[in-house]
Amino acid sequence: MANLKLTNVEKTYAGAVNVLNNINLDIKQGELIVFVGPSGCGKSTLLRMIAGLEKITGGTLEIDGEMVNDMPPAMRGIAMVFQSYALYPHMTVRENMSFALKIAKKPQNEIDEAVNRAATMLQLDPYLDRLPKALSGGQRQRVAIGRSIVRDPKVYLFDEPLSNLDAALRVATRIEIAQLKEQMPESTMIYVTHDQVEAMTLASRIVVLANKGIAQVGAPLELYERPNSEFVAQFIGSPSMNLLPGEIVGTGQQTTIKMDRGGTAVSDYPTTDADMGLKVNVGVRPEDFLETDGEHIFEGKVNITEALGEVTLLYFEKQGDGDAVIGKLPGIHAELRGKSVKLGASPDKVHVFHNGTSLLYR
Repeated sequence: MANLKLTNVEKTYAGAVNVLNNINLDIKQGELIVFVGPSGCGKSTLLRMIAGLEKITGGTLEIDGEMVNDMPPAMRGIAMVFQSYALYPHMTVRENMSFALKIAKKPQNEIDEAVNRAATMLQLDPYLDRLPKALSGGQRQRVAIGRSIVRDPKVYLFDEPLSNLDAALRVATRIEIAQLKEQMPESTMIYVTHDQVEAMTLASRIVVLANKGIAQVGAPLELYERPNSEFVAQFIGSPSMNLLPGEIVGTGQQTTIKMDRGGTAVSDYPTTDADMGLKVNVGVRPEDFLETDGEHIFEGKVNITEALGEVTLLYFEKQGDGDAVIGKLPGIHAELRGKSVKLGASPDKVHVFHNGTSLLYR
C-alpha cells in the first residue's frame, strides 16, 4: 500500500483551458480520501490524473516518494473501479476477476487463491460461475471491485461507483465498501462522489474541490462543524446551511450579531474590538434551529412543511433576494404551516462569515 503526494498539480487542456490549479495534497497509507464538489469541478479529472489516464500538465505526483508523472498507468500499481461496471459479458465472474492476473501470467494456483479470497471478502462465492447478465447491479459492482482486489494494488481508485444503482442498492453497497475498508485497513483508497452521504460516512478525510482548486480538506465532522467558507458550509449538509445577514454589535469570546431582519444571534466565534460593526452572514444549519418564544435569530411564516417521520422540514416564505430559510425540527409539526415561527440556536451552532470566509479561519 502507498502514500501519495500531489504538489502544485495543474491540468490544462489545449494549452488554454485550465480546469485544475495548485492542487497540494498528502494522502497517507490506509486513508480513504473522498473527492467531492459541484459538477465540473474536476473530481474525476484529478482521479484520472492519479491513475495516469490524464496527463499532468503542471506539478508533480509522487507514489511512495517516486515521481510518476510520466509513468504508464499499468506501472503505477493502481486499480480503478469505474462508474460503469466494465465487465466482459461473455466471461463468468471468476473469469472477469482473474483476467488481469492471467494477462500478467501469474501461476494458476496463485490466481485461484486471489480470486477465492476476494470472492469471500465480497460475498461473491455463490456467483463465481455466473455471467454478468445473471447478476444484480450491486453484485456486478462487487465483481468490479473484486477485479481490483485480486491485483493487490498500491492504491484503489473509485470513480462514482454507486451512481448507477438504485437508492436501496446504494445504501447496501456503500455499507459493503465501508466493511471492505475495515477488512483492508492498510489499503489506500481515493473515492469520487457527488453524494454527501457517501462522503460523510466513508471518508477518513474529505477533499472539497471548487474554483479549480481545493476549497477545504478535513475529517467529515470537521467540515460539517467548522467549514472554512460559505461555499463549504452550504455544500456539506442537506438541506444546506442557512445564511442570514447581520452586523456585529458585541465582541469578545462570544460574538453578538444584530440580524438585518430582526432578532439577535450569539456565536461562540471569538472576535476583537476591530470587528465591531462588521457586516457578516450568520450561518445556521436547519437541524440546529430551535423553536423559541423569546430571543430569536429568525422569524418568518412557514410556507410549506414536509413531514419525514422523525423530523419535519419547515420552508419559510422567501424574504428579499436571499435564499428561502429552511428549518428542521424533530417530530411531526404539520400544524406550523401558515404560522409565524421564531427560531433560535445554541451559540456553538452559530457560524459567522465575512466576505464568504469563516471568522475562525481568518
